[in-house]
Amino acid sequence: MCKRLLFALAGTLMLLAGIARADVAASYRVVLLTENFPPYNMASNGKNFAREDNLDGIAVDILREMFKRAGIDYSMTLRFPWERIYKLALEKPGYGVFVTARLPEREALFKWVGPIGPDDWVLLGRDDSTIRLDSLEEAKRYKVGAYKGDAIADHLQQQGLQPVTALRDQLNAKKLMAGQIDLWATGDPAGRYLAKQAGVSGLKTILRFDSAELYLALNKAVPDEVVQKLQAELEQMRGEGVVDDILGRYL
Repeated sequence: MCKRLLFALAGTLMLLAGIARADVAASYRVVLLTENFPPYNMASNGKNFAREDNLDGIAVDILREMFKRAGIDYSMTLRFPWERIYKLALEKPGYGVFVTARLPEREALFKWVGPIGPDDWVLLGRDDSTIRLDSLEEAKRYKVGAYKGDAIADHLQQQGLQPVTALRDQLNAKKLMAGQIDLWATGDPAGRYLAKQAGVSGLKTILRFDSAELYLALNKAVPDEVVQKLQAELEQMRGEGVVDDILGRYL
């Protein structure tokens, strides 16, 4: 009889613990901050400040659906500069910032949900290009276009390349199609999105020379129950093909 009572009590306690975890997630509110980083996050009007429905992008749509499924309340704001919103997420309980690379030096600073998507550095060519590359070193033989002042352009210069820079990255898509450059150094999926916006299609990846995964970074004070619930919903969305459908809308 005692054993039955103990088993019943243990079951009741487990049930109550599960309910408590669900209540924590349901009653919590997260302040989400982001920046203009097409096609993942962007203001509908192209400005450096926007709230709620005035935000678009792959990550914005994924997070909206993820929080909706999880039943967790949130607010979403896009603002500038990145350093400011990153610092807020780092210091303020209940805050989060997206999308950001999950780097080793950041691992212990946040709680992570993701990956939301990739942020790769690539060399794109026209679909009919015969160029084959195994390294950036081999790209020195070609005219490479890049975005002036961008980290990718700086990286190419550090590697001994001399990129032909443009004031707007989408201009490189048209220059590539016109034969003014042989390769376009850009981000993926950012480059594909910008090319689509410029009316350019028929591009292919010649070389992928860097890779990172982008995440939602949450302040360490956010309860584990909230983080786990969001992660579970994201994985469910990915399994159902929802994430791929969202990607397809922008790319």
